[in-house]
Amino acid sequence: MGSLARPIARIAWVIGIGGLAAGIAMGWQCEDDLTYFYHSYLLNYCFFLSISLGALFSVALDHACRAGWNVNLRRLAEVMAANIPILTFLFLPIIVPVLLGNHSLYAWNSRSAVAGGLLLGHKAAYLNPGFFGVRCVAYFAVWGLLGRFYLMRSLEQDETRDPLLTLRMERLSPLALLLFAVTGTFASFDWLMSLTPRWFSTIYGVYFFSGTVVGFFAAIILAAAGLQLSGRLKRSITIEHYHDLGKLLFAFVIFWGYIAFSQYLLIWYANIPEETEWYAARQSGPWVWVSLVLLFGNLLIPFCGLLSRHAKRRKWSLSFWAVWLLAMHWIDLYYLVMPGLKMSAGAHPSGLLLGATNICLFLGIGGVYLAGLVHTAGQCPLLPVADPRLKESMAFENS
Repeated sequence: MGSLARPIARIAWVIGIGGLAAGIAMGWQCEDDLTYFYHSYLLNYCFFLSISLGALFSVALDHACRAGWNVNLRRLAEVMAANIPILTFLFLPIIVPVLLGNHSLYAWNSRSAVAGGLLLGHKAAYLNPGFFGVRCVAYFAVWGLLGRFYLMRSLEQDETRDPLLTLRMERLSPLALLLFAVTGTFASFDWLMSLTPRWFSTIYGVYFFSGTVVGFFAAIILAAAGLQLSGRLKRSITIEHYHDLGKLLFAFVIFWGYIAFSQYLLIWYANIPEETEWYAARQSGPWVWVSLVLLFGNLLIPFCGLLSRHAKRRKWSLSFWAVWLLAMHWIDLYYLVMPGLKMSAGAHPSGLLLGATNICLFLGIGGVYLAGLVHTAGQCPLLPVADPRLKESMAFENS
């Protein structure tokens, strides 16, 4: 990114630190033991984490499939996937209170709640702060090591021009995908599903995964368009690449809708009280409107908007839908996180729980996340210049 990196990183750090400070200050003003703050922080944290997880999945999948069409986009994905150290640091406001016994975010961390519920008592062997912390360390270790491995091997190949490094990355990718599937699924169970600890869904991890991939493809479309607007990668990324990114974005929009409907249908049909509790909170009061926003805004409207070939081959049209779907992805996570506060805390008995704290924490976490991305992107080429399939990517055309 050259001279563009430093000023963007500085602005991002200022916004990030200022947003976090303002969000913490607002959280302290609420007399709810920081319950609203923790839920808002988790929501915005998972939004930015999901983009990096989607990037890690994309990089591993590309190597496993030996994909050549998107090599000139891979460095952007590698940089996003390698941003896990920043996200590990940003996770401290979540993990530290849990380890100290705070139950404002997770009801299962309250001894009285566990003692008073038979189901929570049975889950205590899994849902306890010690084991929770061990699992979190394992998740970040796997994601961090994989993200760093792909970026460092790719940068090493830039210098040595050794094609065997591509083979090393390809050989690791099946294992990387397996580790990603396990850690991503259990992280979604631990951080999001356990907000309502009596509820469970075996498809929840796939639901979270579908959102991460939608978020990643939307983010990389905007990153590529933004870099081209600044004069970079203009000849490297063509309309043909945007077309395929649009097709992948479109495909995972449909996949998200399929998984969301599958989860809802099975729970609705079985009508078991322990399972319907989660949807009951989201089908009452103003939360009905959030459900409808997701149905139309995250599935039906983008389905119609991205269906045409022309929408995917026009950069600004595709960028519009990328922004739209990132907003819907945030609302989707909001739909997963915030009703849990209403059910468990009682501090906000009604309403959609929107507030300035959400905005400040979005800007705060997003600013720090962006600063980490720009710092890494400013120290390496934006193209994997020695990748043996780069020529194939440069000449790529849709049939």
